[in-house]
Amino acid sequence: MSKEVLVNVKNLSVAFRANGGTTTAVKGVSFRINKGETVALVGESGSGKSVSALSILRLLPYPAASHPTGQIFFEGKDLLAASEPELKRIRGGRISMIFQEPMTSLNPLHTIERQVGEILRLHRGITGAAARTRVLELLAKVGIPEPEKRLDAFPHQLSGGQRQRVMIAMALANEPDLLIADEPTTALDVTIQAQILELLRNLQREMGMAMLLITHDLGIVRRMAERVYVMQNGLIVEEQPTEALFDSPQHPYTRHLLAAEPKGHPPAFNADAPVVAETQDLKVWFPIKRGFLQKTVDHVKAVDGLSVKIRAGQTVGVVGESGSGKTTLGLAILRLISSQGPIVYMGRRIDGLSSKEMRPLRREMQVVFQDPYGSLSPRLSIFGIIEEGLLIQKPEWTEAQRREQAARALKEVGLDASALDRYPHEFSGGQRQRIAIARAMALEPKFIVLDEPTSALDMSVQAQIVDLLRDLQAKRDLAYVFISHDLKVVRALCNYVIVMRNGRVVEEGPAADIFDSPKADYTKALLAAAFDIKVTHRAAIAG
Repeated sequence: MSKEVLVNVKNLSVAFRANGGTTTAVKGVSFRINKGETVALVGESGSGKSVSALSILRLLPYPAASHPTGQIFFEGKDLLAASEPELKRIRGGRISMIFQEPMTSLNPLHTIERQVGEILRLHRGITGAAARTRVLELLAKVGIPEPEKRLDAFPHQLSGGQRQRVMIAMALANEPDLLIADEPTTALDVTIQAQILELLRNLQREMGMAMLLITHDLGIVRRMAERVYVMQNGLIVEEQPTEALFDSPQHPYTRHLLAAEPKGHPPAFNADAPVVAETQDLKVWFPIKRGFLQKTVDHVKAVDGLSVKIRAGQTVGVVGESGSGKTTLGLAILRLISSQGPIVYMGRRIDGLSSKEMRPLRREMQVVFQDPYGSLSPRLSIFGIIEEGLLIQKPEWTEAQRREQAARALKEVGLDASALDRYPHEFSGGQRQRIAIARAMALEPKFIVLDEPTSALDMSVQAQIVDLLRDLQAKRDLAYVFISHDLKVVRALCNYVIVMRNGRVVEEGPAADIFDSPKADYTKALLAAAFDIKVTHRAAIAG
């Protein structure tokens, strides 16, 4: 028996006007969402999936965006022809949306109670004590602990997972018929991601709503969706039931996506490789001050007594959930934040060195950050970005020498020297990350801290960056600290793994030992969340 169609998108095109020209981002796509089912719209960045979803609610910026062709029927009504009052009743009432980054989607100036309550007031006229009661019910339903204590909290006072739960509470406040979830777990740790997906599945089952899931993560698709539409360059290239798509993908692009996970293995762990950097009982404690005199009453122990050795040609993976101390550890080893305990680089203690004394070592100790767009200055050309470090570390070089070195660094990361005079916004996310790596490589370092360098990238681009990092390491005998919550990437790149929680080491050892036979329950939970997606999905169905 066929399901009743809730949303039917027919021949939808989306065009954007900019700089006197028009770009067609979506080119005549058609798809449907049945009542009560989960449909996934998958593809890499720029494929048109988010633009297609935003068109359902007409949330694209007009008049810059337009629909040259198409109809979007919601229960028989064409939303592209609907009046603004009709759309206001549907948005947030009948159709709701969860956005990718909750910190930018929530108003930083309003409390959680006010933001969730606003949805109830606008669509149902519920205010006062009744609204507060309903907000508490919603926060409890989405798993916020002690919700009555969170009503007066602001978004910055919640963790990433809690903020996403608040976004879900807002989206579900009016019990919509359709929930559009745009990359709802991309910025979350694997265990939190698993919790959010389980929550969405349970709420969908309880409320009988349909869901449109937009993602580039095929593991999530396999776990959540009943049917899948694959998008590439503004076109739908394949549509199949989920299991059929994974078992027998028809289109070459779908096969490319399925094969895009980071592959290969790092060199075997070598305990005899020369030590490049090491710490002993390293501590980074941040004081908690209270009272009129701001007395220190306690400490946040971000890193609490950690000893590690980083060896030439080897990669130490540091894994754990947000707030575990991973990034703090990396910054402390680089002497970018204050810490206690010996830090030794190339046989020399550096924890007591001044900024001036550290400067010559900065050339050899580099860092690549998570967000390449945020870490590259939009005002500088690519040459200007790479040149900055050379101006400080190689003041005797001429501009021609600096340009030659920058071109060499770009070539090493797979980019052409013609990119030197372009700007960051002209490149894709993967290309920007290559530029960030080139900036570090131009100084010919011995040691690099890689802080979540692949988490913001599509899976096929992740695989390319992992291959690049592995090749550069083999070529230059580089020592890496690789900070990540993506255990699939860690397994492909790291020889040694440290599992952190609340500033302490839960478990550590050669990567093969950690992945094949973890001892700590926390490590087992991380691995289960990262790798047991299909098993969890079947268990949930059986339950």
